[in-house]
Amino acid sequence: MLLGIISDTHEHIEHIEKAKRLFATKGASPVVHLGDFCAGPSVRAFAGTKIIGILGNNDGDHLRLEQNFKQIGGDFRWEFCMLEFDGLKIACYHGTVPEITEALIGCKKYDVVLSGHTHESSLEARDGVLALNPGSAHGFGKTATVAILDTKTKQAEIVALS
Repeated sequence: MLLGIISDTHEHIEHIEKAKRLFATKGASPVVHLGDFCAGPSVRAFAGTKIIGILGNNDGDHLRLEQNFKQIGGDFRWEFCMLEFDGLKIACYHGTVPEITEALIGCKKYDVVLSGHTHESSLEARDGVLALNPGSAHGFGKTATVAILDTKTKQAEIVALS
């Protein structure tokens, strides 16, 4: 299956819409959002998309974000979650504390570690663990990016939105 991966949207609704179209065109579902929605409009923009989301350091009212997830039928997982697709164990963490991200990679409990926060995309295999940061879907004046992960082959690609 193809998994859509997005992070750090920071209320950029236009880029969320571009990402949704890209994921739909590629057949990437569900979509995992690694945090920094910032507020409800970013969550609600994902209506119609099968989405799993976690919190980032810039996410404000956590309970309201959870309510927005319920409103669109999304799966809200708070600050960390472990997913499993096609036998692939995937850790999802925003990346706020780099040492935690490194520990998730280094413990080798997970096949893939997804993180955001840095606004810089990266894709690296380390001792059998794929470390993937989709970058920032907002872009902040640079290229906005997301990622797609093939859970059968453990191959991923970073895709530019703009």
